[in-house]
Amino acid sequence: MAGVLTLSPAAAPFPWAATATASYTGKATLNFDTAATGVTLELEGSKLTAEDEIVQTLAKAGGLSDDSAKTSAYFALAKTLPTVTAFPEITAALDSLDDHLAYRTFLVGHDITAADWIVWGALKGSVKIVGLLKNNKHPHLLRWFSHLESLESTQLVIASLAEAKSAKARSNKTAASFALGLQNAKEGEVVTRFPPEPSGYLHIGHAKAAMLNQYFAKMYKGKMIIRFDDTNPTKERTEFEETILEDLALLDVHGDKVTHTSDYFDQLYEYGLQMIKLGKAYADDTPQEQMRHERMEGIASKHRDDSVEDNLKHFEEMTKGSEEGIRWCIRAKMSVDNPNKAMRDPVIYRTNLLPHHRTGSKWKVYPTYDFACPIVDSLEGVTHALRTNEYRDRNPQYQWMIEALNLRPVHIWDFSRLNFIYTLLSKRKLHWFVDSGLVRGWDDPRFPTVRGIRRRGLTVEALRQFMLAQGPSQAIVSLEWDSLWSMNKKVIDPIAPRFWALSKANIVPVTIKGGPAEPEVKTLPKHKKNPDVGEKKTVYSSQIFIEQEDAISFDDQEEVTLMDWGNAIVRSKTTNESGIVTAIEMDLHLEGDFRKTKKKITWLSQPTGPHTLVDATLLDYDYLITKKKLEENDDVKDFVTPVTEFRDEAYADANIKELKKGDIIQFERKGYHIFDGVVDGRYEFIHIPDGRAASIASKAGVQTGTATPAEGGKKESKKAVAAPSASAPSASDTPVETKMYKVRKVYGEGEVVTPVETKMYKMKNVYDA
Repeated sequence: MAGVLTLSPAAAPFPWAATATASYTGKATLNFDTAATGVTLELEGSKLTAEDEIVQTLAKAGGLSDDSAKTSAYFALAKTLPTVTAFPEITAALDSLDDHLAYRTFLVGHDITAADWIVWGALKGSVKIVGLLKNNKHPHLLRWFSHLESLESTQLVIASLAEAKSAKARSNKTAASFALGLQNAKEGEVVTRFPPEPSGYLHIGHAKAAMLNQYFAKMYKGKMIIRFDDTNPTKERTEFEETILEDLALLDVHGDKVTHTSDYFDQLYEYGLQMIKLGKAYADDTPQEQMRHERMEGIASKHRDDSVEDNLKHFEEMTKGSEEGIRWCIRAKMSVDNPNKAMRDPVIYRTNLLPHHRTGSKWKVYPTYDFACPIVDSLEGVTHALRTNEYRDRNPQYQWMIEALNLRPVHIWDFSRLNFIYTLLSKRKLHWFVDSGLVRGWDDPRFPTVRGIRRRGLTVEALRQFMLAQGPSQAIVSLEWDSLWSMNKKVIDPIAPRFWALSKANIVPVTIKGGPAEPEVKTLPKHKKNPDVGEKKTVYSSQIFIEQEDAISFDDQEEVTLMDWGNAIVRSKTTNESGIVTAIEMDLHLEGDFRKTKKKITWLSQPTGPHTLVDATLLDYDYLITKKKLEENDDVKDFVTPVTEFRDEAYADANIKELKKGDIIQFERKGYHIFDGVVDGRYEFIHIPDGRAASIASKAGVQTGTATPAEGGKKESKKAVAAPSASAPSASDTPVETKMYKVRKVYGEGEVVTPVETKMYKMKNVYDA
């Protein structure tokens, strides 16, 4: 049984060790209470208030292995660290931990123990120590620290704390909602379900629902059902079921069983008959537009009070799919004028003569999602139905169905729908892009489908952390992409091997005087901070290539640093009549200090004999639409970004030949990339945004400052702001039409002179006449 860890979100220092251990072991839920004066753990009848005891108790309850002889020393260190203020003492402690972790993954043994959490918490709670770690003077300690912080459980604590702070929790009741937990959940008994409709590919919005369902099933040691909601033969196909299961596998989401709503068509039909016989449903042939109007205006259908016999007769005609039957539908007899329009006699059965992809022509009538979902949830033993809060108005309808048929109740847990700026999640609009040939398919890296974002380089780890961090939030907002890509960077940066690539455009040959007479090959680490990533071969020679952009920036006799080699001095630079640099000569100056040079550049040895370069294409993408959020009446054709793919032909070092499709790397000074395969002998790499503004900004109209839609579309103008010129009038000279009365300037009309006391000698302004 899980305990409760009660604490204030404003606690200082914040008990990071206790909260992180509680989340990691799953042995206590977090209860944020602003009235709490310390941290308290209530577990199995005992109450603890000392953080070190809480960490040890939770670690023991969670089955974390431990070595008590070594652990006590780390607990003592964690107690003294927050009290140390002298810089040399702090540095000495960090040095000692860094040395200890040089050849170890964790502080004690081969797994995370209480010692790791207590020390991590002490470091995390000190702004001074966290700042020192960012200096990269303690790489092993930083690697260990970052790993613990990147864990799902830790990210969940950070997200829950932020949520609790922003909502200013006032009481235990309010605070309980910030713990990411389910109402009345019992360990081993929780059953969740993910019910996609097999009518398309999964997108990032579906990913949140799938991951949250799996998270709760695992958290409570329960089960998750993947159920295909196949109640509409018009849209559904078997191929989509296969692709959805593949997409879920890409997300590392696996159900305990796979079912179909169509498995329950016989029972659902019986429940439909039961509803009619109980007088809780009726047949209606009101035309669709009229029915919509009557529901909006609270007008009862003329058939609402028809007899049970008449309703059953019409349902039988519907079941046969007769000419008479297809005119009718079955509506639940809930309410005519309920303020919640979802409760105004919704349709629960309708006729469809198309064959079903699983049941063939057996059925001519099909239940609606709103009727089938609560019934099948109850029949399959689902304890908690997770639904986006756009369904909130339909939650009473869900419960009404269960109560009307006297079925086992199901708890509903709402979460916010995921929306991103410049992003379409509508299947219809995404279909239009595919059908128009503006993208290459449903796995296009510009698409928000699971396949598309994975192909763009988004990792499952980052996506899961992001989804869980959003989990408790009820806010319906259009999110920026930056936080998701920033999380992704934290995941890939420690493990992405580093390589070099140079743009072929006006590439510059460089002669290095003092370089090797014959090409030399040296072995270097693929990742300087993580030797576990492996080694690569780097070729050194007297004839190298550099990029035009670097070459054009060099001053005469400037000393620059050739990365992974040393310093060199630019002795001569040849340019053509267009100002393009065509050749450079440098003197190698290995005794030079790289800390004193302003430019650190990447380079590649010119290919000779066995030492080749690889042709590569670096791909980058823009958003498909130029408007942050399309409204209901917007036509997507009016907001299509004219150019969304950018290709840069490049040379890359030969080490990339070892890569497999889907490998993530970093081309130094060019960012992170994912290897997309070989096309016509060229190795293609897709740029992965890193969350910085430049990497996620829309590139549409970047030259003109205007976001330009496709030909014939509406224009959403963004004017570029020009720098003021010397002759431009100042703001105060610009006439402005206004109905405001004129007010004299506070300081008068003359120039305001501000005397400043200074010991500097006076200089005449160079611009004074």
